[in-house]
Amino acid sequence: MHYDVFNGDADGIIALLQLRLAQPKSAKLVTGIKRDIELLKQVQPQSQDSITVLDISMAKNSAALQHVLQIGASVFYADHHQSGEIPSHPQLEAYIDLDANVCTALIIDRYLNGQFHAWAIAAAYGDNLMSVADKLALQAGFNSEQAGQLQEIGTLINYNGYGRHVDDLHYHPAELFKALTCYLSPFDLFADPQSPLYQLRTGYQADMALAMGQSALVDEPFVRVFQLPDEPASYRISGVYGNTLANQSENQAHIVLTELENGTAFTVSLRAPLTNKQGAGGLCAQFVTGGGREAAGGINRLPREEVDQFIQVVRDYYSS
Repeated sequence: MHYDVFNGDADGIIALLQLRLAQPKSAKLVTGIKRDIELLKQVQPQSQDSITVLDISMAKNSAALQHVLQIGASVFYADHHQSGEIPSHPQLEAYIDLDANVCTALIIDRYLNGQFHAWAIAAAYGDNLMSVADKLALQAGFNSEQAGQLQEIGTLINYNGYGRHVDDLHYHPAELFKALTCYLSPFDLFADPQSPLYQLRTGYQADMALAMGQSALVDEPFVRVFQLPDEPASYRISGVYGNTLANQSENQAHIVLTELENGTAFTVSLRAPLTNKQGAGGLCAQFVTGGGREAAGGINRLPREEVDQFIQVVRDYYSS
């Protein structure tokens, strides 16, 4: 049996999409919401099985990775998050790149020699690598309208990955992946009125309108903080909203707090300043349930009494 294990955001879905368009393979899909990253422990392989793992931290899945390798399964692993020590094992093929201007779909794009390059650019937009994606789109010969379409597709697929539970999402990430395999090019989604693009666009516009009505709780030279109410629309939009805020003010870090449990705790999205894309994942990892990468991080559950501490940690880091 083969397993495809992937993050439910734009980067994870599009990384796998490129691979399976190039190398079709029957697989059991293992995925979930954006913040559900310890996915490898859900896989119980036999010795001759194979596993593809995309866009989830190797550090967060270290024990599960060691377990499946010991069983005898072979693993193809590509990612750009915190890796920890990468095991040296004959059954592991690892493509890890921690550069803040790289995402997993771009790693797969290199692996496939650009076979589905437009999809990779869409993923870079979805992962908020705007300047990187703009440059790649220009180099590929896409005009401004086409680049805008790739940006919208990446943003919408990424938006779909956020929620407290898969029931909050418009599409289960596995179903969205399967739907997208019908489209060799991301531009084909615009030509098909039944494509997922249109439902996601409608939901995104409604949820973003709610978020953009919020005022900053903190607005300082190095950090801005926003809070969203405890409702599904907030969970869905929080990550993409954080990207939008970061693009509005590139010299500030941005924290989006989304209420949980009647305000006694929060989910957290942190975006490093676009002019200083480092540290976000490490800052979040200082708190239980936190992690991420250099440019972006998150905390699944931050108690209310730790919020001020977290804001101070972010303030101190980016003001130094």
